[in-house]
Amino acid sequence: MSVTTEPELLGPQIALFEHALRLHQQYPDGALPRDGEPYPDHDHHRSRPSTRRVRDRRFYGADVAVILDEHFSQPDAQASELVDAFRDAYVPIDRNDHIVAAALRADRQRVRQTGRWLVRHSNDRNAVTVGLALLAADGAKDDIPLIQTIGLLSSQFGPLAADALQRRRGGAEALQWLAERVAGWGRVYVVEALCRQGAANSRPWLLRHACDGDYLNGYFAGKVATTAHLHEAITSTDADDDLIDHTGRLLRTMADCGGMGMTLEHYPPAPVVLAAHAAHLAQQPPTANRYIDAAMIANYLTAKPPNRCGCTTEQRDRIVQRYLAVLDQPDWRDAVRAGLGPTSNFFAWFADHVAARLRLGAFSDLGESDER
Repeated sequence: MSVTTEPELLGPQIALFEHALRLHQQYPDGALPRDGEPYPDHDHHRSRPSTRRVRDRRFYGADVAVILDEHFSQPDAQASELVDAFRDAYVPIDRNDHIVAAALRADRQRVRQTGRWLVRHSNDRNAVTVGLALLAADGAKDDIPLIQTIGLLSSQFGPLAADALQRRRGGAEALQWLAERVAGWGRVYVVEALCRQGAANSRPWLLRHACDGDYLNGYFAGKVATTAHLHEAITSTDADDDLIDHTGRLLRTMADCGGMGMTLEHYPPAPVVLAAHAAHLAQQPPTANRYIDAAMIANYLTAKPPNRCGCTTEQRDRIVQRYLAVLDQPDWRDAVRAGLGPTSNFFAWFADHVAARLRLGAFSDLGESDER
C-alpha cells in the first residue's frame, strides 16, 4: 500500500499523517515502535491546559459539532481554517453521535473533502481526529489507504480508523492489513472491529494471528474464539501448527482475563477446545513457548474450581493429566530448559508459582541438581 505525499506537508513540524507514513516506510510489515510516539505535536499537546469534559457523557463531542456546524454553514470556509479550531476542545477518539450528526447535516462532498484535508495535512491530533471522524461518517472506498496510514498511530486514531474501515466495502481486508501492523490498544480496537464484521475471509487470520501475547489480548480473546468458531477448527484432524499454537495463546489468555473479556467459565465449548488442544499438543515438536502456554493453562485449571474453568471435575482432571503427560516427556523438559534463561525474572516466577504447583519434572530436576 502506498499513499502519495505532497511537498507542502514538509516543514519544521510535519503533519501527523506524514509522520505515520515515514515510520511505516521504515517498518512496513509490523507495528510502529511505541505506536509512533512521540507524535509531532507532542510538546504543544502536553503544554496545553487540560480540557475539562462535561460530566454527562451524552454531551461529549457536542462542542465539536457546534464548531463543525458553524464551519459548514459558511460556503467559502476552507478546511485549513479548522486546524486550530479544536485545540482546546475535548475531542472523543471513538465514534461520536454529535460529530456524526454534524457530518450528516452538511454537504457530503464537502464533508469528505474536509475530512481528507484534516487527516492528511493537520499537525494537531485533535484536528486529525475530527477529520477521521468525518471520514468515518462516510463510506467512500477511495479513502481506505488514507485511513489505514493514520490508523498506524493506533493509540490515538485506532478506534476511529477501525470504525471507518469496517463500514466500507473491502473493509475486512483493510482491517486485517492494519491489525497486522498495530499493537497494544490499537490491536484491541482493530481486532474487535474484525470480530464485529464476522467476515468469513478474516477467519483464518483470526484463528492464527489475532493474539500477539500482550495482556490486552484479554479484551478480545473470547470474541475471537466465538466469532471464528474456534471449537470447529481445533477439533479438526488437520489442524496446523499455527492454529494449535494460537489456540494455546487464546486459552491461556481466556483462563485469566476476568474483568477484561470472556473467560473459560463463560465459554461453553471450553472442555472440548481444551481437550483438543492438549491432544494436538502431544503431536507437536516441543518448544519453550508451547511448554509455557500449556503449563500456564494447566496451572489455571488446577488452581481454580472446575466450574470457573467451564468444566466438570472429571473433565478438568482429565485435561490436566493430558497436559502434564506431554510436559513431563524428556524432550519437552529439554526444550523448556534450553528456551528459558535460568537467570531471568520470568524463570524464577514460573518455577515458584507454576512449576511448583504442577510438580513439573523439568524444574524439580534442576532444583535437585542445584542442591547436589
